[in-house]
This record gives sequence, C-alpha cells and structure tokens, in this order.
Amino acid sequence: MQAALHDAVKTHGCPRNLYCDNGSAYSSNQLAWSVAVLDIRLVHSRPGRPQGRGKIERWNRTVRDQFLVEIQAAGGVDSLDELNRLFTAWCHQQYHRAVHSETGATPAARYHAEGRTHPPRPDTALLRRAFLWREQRRVTATATVSLHGNRYQVDAALVGRVVDLLFTPFDLTIIDVEYQGKTMGRAVPHTIGRHTHPAVKPSATAPAEATGIDYLHLLEQAHQADVGQAINYLALAGDDPEPTQHNQDDQENT
Repeated sequence: MQAALHDAVKTHGCPRNLYCDNGSAYSSNQLAWSVAVLDIRLVHSRPGRPQGRGKIERWNRTVRDQFLVEIQAAGGVDSLDELNRLFTAWCHQQYHRAVHSETGATPAARYHAEGRTHPPRPDTALLRRAFLWREQRRVTATATVSLHGNRYQVDAALVGRVVDLLFTPFDLTIIDVEYQGKTMGRAVPHTIGRHTHPAVKPSATAPAEATGIDYLHLLEQAHQADVGQAINYLALAGDDPEPTQHNQDDQENT
C-alpha cells in the first residue's frame, strides 16, 4: 500500500486528504508518519457505513469484470510482475481512454483538462523521508540504540534522549537519526544480526513468464509503444480516435 501511495504522490502530487477504511495497513503508525510529513490529512471511513467506500468498491468491480476476466480466460499468469505489467497496460490503454458514462469524458482527458489545478509534488528529499519507516528509541548511556536485535552507535550528545530512527525495511544497515525533527547523522552499525525488518517477507524466485495472453499482451505492447517503461501521463492525454463507452456507472480512476 505504501509503495502504491509513494508512486501516486510522486506522479500526481500530494492531495489535501487521504480517505481510506480502517484496515491494518491504513491504521498503521507508518502511514500516519508518511502523511504527516507530506502534510496530508488522514481520514478514515466510519465503521459500518459502506456508503463512504462506494466509489472504490465500484472501481474494484470494474477491474473484476473487465480485467480479471481476461486473465482468467487466458489461463492466468505466472508471476506478480507480469500481472502488474498487464494491469498497468489495461488501466492506461483501456480504462483511462474510455468515455465514462457519468462524466461524458475519458478519465485521462478530465485529469489533463485545461485550467485544472494539480496538487504540488514533494521534492526528492521530502518524499524519501516520508516513506522511510520510523521507530523511536531511547539512547543508552553508551550512546547506542537497539532496533530488532541490531545495535547501533549514535551521537554521544543524544545519551538519554528519545530519538527517531528512520530506515527502509529492506536494509537495516542504514539508519538515519533525528531528534525533535533535526537530523543527527546516521547511526553506525555495531552489531547486525538482521538485515531486513521482520515485516519483510522473503521474495520467491520469479518463474518464467507465460505466453499466449492475446488481449492483455496486445494492450501492454501498445502501452509500451506509447510511453515506454516509465508512465508518461501527458502522453495519455491525447484524443482517442474512437473511445469506447463504459457500460458501468463507476467513478473515474485517475
């Protein structure tokens, strides 16, 4: 979830509000930290009031009806990477270019409409800080801190103080130290027994890619021809010769 939010903010800028449900990913301290750094207000839907989540549920149904049905008809895919590539191609080549039955325009056209104000994008340093994980520790009398079985040396001036440890969960050898919002350098590894956060699960070896998925692979080829490996949203704003009509009254996804 945080990886998706990172890419969304990097591409589209910081919204004023982030509206989500009460699942564990959305109630975590890490998400609260990320949105606080980016000055985004975190709003949770009221339990027992599904009406507030109607838009995303309608979008999920469209994904099932228009995308997953093609995956199932083709016999599935062999890797998560392949599924993500095909989904990106479908989203930008098909969904964003199809006229929405409620708005009368394509999502891409509405997003790039003249006069539309886009939220500001954070600079690289702020974006990195926002999506580092954060845990607090009290510095010992020997100017060390512990994190998940590892021990680090920090500035001796911090002895007895509670500091913020900022890190990527995929590499616990690199720890940034902050005290009351001020950078206090990097913690020096002293004893390292764990290199990744306990929440990080080992990645399985990616299997060989499948072949023979006609419709979705054609969309992927068209997507790569348009925008290459990186998503260039401006390239998706052009008029489609004959856009298709969404049959469902789902909310636009941009």
